[in-house]
Amino acid sequence: MKNKLVDLNNHLFEELERLNDESLKGEALQEERERAKSMANIAQTIINNGELALKAVKHYDEYGNKEAIPEILQIGDGKDGA
Repeated sequence: MKNKLVDLNNHLFEELERLNDESLKGEALQEERERAKSMANIAQTIINNGELALKAVKHYDEYGNKEAIPEILQIGDGKDGA
C-alpha cells in the first residue's frame, strides 16, 4: 500500500498549520478554507473505507466463509487465499 493513515494524519496537520497562518487573508484565506474542506471530505471517505475494510476482516475472522463476503469487500489479492 502506497499511502497509510499516518500519511493522511500528516497531511491534515499540515493543512491545519496553513490555516493557522495569521498572514493569510482575504481570497488566499478563502482558497485555503476551501482546500481544507475538500481535504476533510476526502479524509472522511478514506476513514470510512478503512472502517469498512476492518469490518470485513472481522466478519471474515468470525465466520470464515469467504463466499459470504461480497466481492467488493473481500480482503487481499486472492493469491494467498485471503
